[in-house]
Amino acid sequence: MMVDGIGSSGGPPPQPLEWKFSQVFGERTAGEEVQEVDIISAIEFDKTGDHLATGDRGGRVVLFERTDVKDHHSQRELERLDYPINRHPEFRYKTEFQSHEPEFDYLKSLEIEEKINKIRWCQTANGALFLLSTNDKTIKYWKVQEKKVKKICDMNVDPSVPVGNGSLTGSSSSSPSRKMYLPNGGCSEGPYNLLNNDFVFPVGGIPSLRLPVVVASNETSLVARCRRVYAHAHDYHINSISNNSDGETFISADDLRINLWNLEISNQSFNIVDVKPANMEDLTEVITSAEFHPIHCNTLAYSSSKGSIRLIDLRQSALCDTHAKLFEEHEAPSSRSFFTEIIASISDIKFAKDGRYILSRDYMTLKLWDINMDSGPVSTFQVHEYLRPRLCDLYENDAIFDKFECCLSGDGLRVATGSYSNLFRVFGCVPGSNEATTLEASKNPMRRQVVTPARSSRSLSSLTRVVRRGSESPGVDANGGAFDFTTKLLHLAWHPSENSIACAAANSLYMYYA
Repeated sequence: MMVDGIGSSGGPPPQPLEWKFSQVFGERTAGEEVQEVDIISAIEFDKTGDHLATGDRGGRVVLFERTDVKDHHSQRELERLDYPINRHPEFRYKTEFQSHEPEFDYLKSLEIEEKINKIRWCQTANGALFLLSTNDKTIKYWKVQEKKVKKICDMNVDPSVPVGNGSLTGSSSSSPSRKMYLPNGGCSEGPYNLLNNDFVFPVGGIPSLRLPVVVASNETSLVARCRRVYAHAHDYHINSISNNSDGETFISADDLRINLWNLEISNQSFNIVDVKPANMEDLTEVITSAEFHPIHCNTLAYSSSKGSIRLIDLRQSALCDTHAKLFEEHEAPSSRSFFTEIIASISDIKFAKDGRYILSRDYMTLKLWDINMDSGPVSTFQVHEYLRPRLCDLYENDAIFDKFECCLSGDGLRVATGSYSNLFRVFGCVPGSNEATTLEASKNPMRRQVVTPARSSRSLSSLTRVVRRGSESPGVDANGGAFDFTTKLLHLAWHPSENSIACAAANSLYMYYA
């Protein structure tokens, strides 16, 4: 990954990508009302990119699988096998299951929504898929596996031998049998002890006992089974879960605490970060997002509502209240306002694939941080600068508290995040790159595409020109007036090895490739 000369090979920056619509699942028709429970609230690719999971506000998890690769191999495997890849990534619906149900905490008189906050894929084993899903309070560990369908076939009796309904008869014996009238009014034939009604099995059993035969057919069905439930460990709403690279542990984070779990132990966790003050009136910031380092199992990062990112090392102490590194950008006191801390709050962080960089998203910007340089971000990408004059309106309708996610490409050359009016933006982050593409979540994403310079050193006048160029397309205004703040693209994910993005607009899942 190359950012502002760090790790740069000195070559020219790559050309901006030309994004194309791939497919959509659940697109609503014009005027169709979307049910609240159908709105997508989480998206996640697995490590191979062959599977995609979405969660919604109704507590359901929907899985999709890739269909355009031969024998379900990943693209990297196909390249190694010299298998030509001519088609763009295509996915199909695989299965879905109800992960969470609405609950009520009677001790706190609190309703617990079934909404899925995060989904994280775990390591696969024996052809089965494993994943973690969480709502505000409870994390669940799911196993999704194909199982052969068992069917009930014929009875285990020779059809040529006449057998009475509910009776037992010898299959080859012609000797008369004795009728026994039972207390339930029925009757049967067979060797009974008349004194105590005990059934006496003859030697060798009863060959003509009528039992259904269950056999496994060639048909298979996907079965989702909950393997573990990790509950009662968070007093506040869970905002993040993240798998460790060791494949055995994961973390869960709420507003004030981060807990460390073992996948195999559901009734015990270790509190590794606790920012709760002795007096809650002294509370100044909360945890907003947390993620494990993709390579080093002892390192993780978490962000705060004050716009800072802390890197912690689990080897330092059992309770990691002291950070190893702190990443934050100080703002000049003269530029502070009532909204400063609100828009500085980081809503999402992601490690780059190699673990060298951290991408963070606050309300106004995307920032890229080098974990070896804590003096400030190495790149800043303006996303909502045009909304600065409208912060009062955004505060009144609570839009200023919207939590937008971010993602990086697998090669580390680009970053992406969402915006309003179901728009999302892709930025190039290599030295000299001017890639800044805006696309709309629709079947015609190029309709609102705007390619503009995206360097952090742009002046306010250049930002104005950027938005005015966008206003040539319908629905884009330099003052943001024509944007629809009720439609927002909060959740998106980048394919781990290809230039392919999946993003959610209400109940619809859109996929694009370049």
